[in-house]
Amino acid sequence: MEPNVRFWITERQEKIEKSRQLLLTNEDASRGDLEDKRIQEAWKRSLSTVHPDNSKLIPGPFRPAALLPFTAPMVFLSVLPVKNLKSMILPQVSFYTYSTVFSIVNGNASYNRRPYESILLGAGVITSSTFFGLLPRLLQVKFSLSSILSRNVFPVVMLAQLSGMNVIASRSLEPMRGIEVMDKEGNVIGYSRKAGTKAVKDTATSRVVLFGTSAFIPEIFSYFFKRSQFFLRYPWSLWSLKFSCTVLVMGLMVPVSFSIFPQIGRIQCSELEKEIQSATEETELFYNRGV
Repeated sequence: MEPNVRFWITERQEKIEKSRQLLLTNEDASRGDLEDKRIQEAWKRSLSTVHPDNSKLIPGPFRPAALLPFTAPMVFLSVLPVKNLKSMILPQVSFYTYSTVFSIVNGNASYNRRPYESILLGAGVITSSTFFGLLPRLLQVKFSLSSILSRNVFPVVMLAQLSGMNVIASRSLEPMRGIEVMDKEGNVIGYSRKAGTKAVKDTATSRVVLFGTSAFIPEIFSYFFKRSQFFLRYPWSLWSLKFSCTVLVMGLMVPVSFSIFPQIGRIQCSELEKEIQSATEETELFYNRGV
């Protein structure tokens, strides 16, 4: 590694660590003192650039802030009417590849996993998600289906459902091996498979809401726009307006989907495994849900 690159990484990590220390030393950083610009900056940097489980830098393209610019064009292209196989493969592969890597990178990382496990899991999830994403399009081309349900509604429903299933498959190791659960002081009580299941389920639900809404509303908009005089005069305007609508809706839905469930999830101790219940007297425990 070049000296300049190493220096930049070290400097970046030091800034993030200082930000975290600023948060930790200020008891009211999450509430009363959010008007303090230093606290605001520290909060944003800690949440958006560092993984909460291992304190490692999240790669820029897979940070939560990058979800909109990367996936909005993919969602738009994924639901466009297609005429041949070649025009539908690239959008589907791109979308599910990005979604899979995003879910793995931003998932809970408190359990032990080897790099090759993530690679093999990701490759399998990308392949299966792409296949099921292409399936309705293949049927549409083969049987020349032209109804509104087959052309507009069914692809959107499949996109929403597969987005949720993609999260469940990408993070399937969490319910299998369990994730860290902590008390209110941050002390790790143990590893819970039930908490892992809840974390993945909640994240999958938020992803269904995000991509389902972002794909469905532009389709409704297009349905009525095609019946307007403006479309009859300028038919080429449909795609630019539909893309703008997709970006706008996703821009509104990304923060909504991220806030449906809190980043730090809560679960009643009585719902967890018996060994965890016997290890603490707390009635409520906490875990990192992931994004």
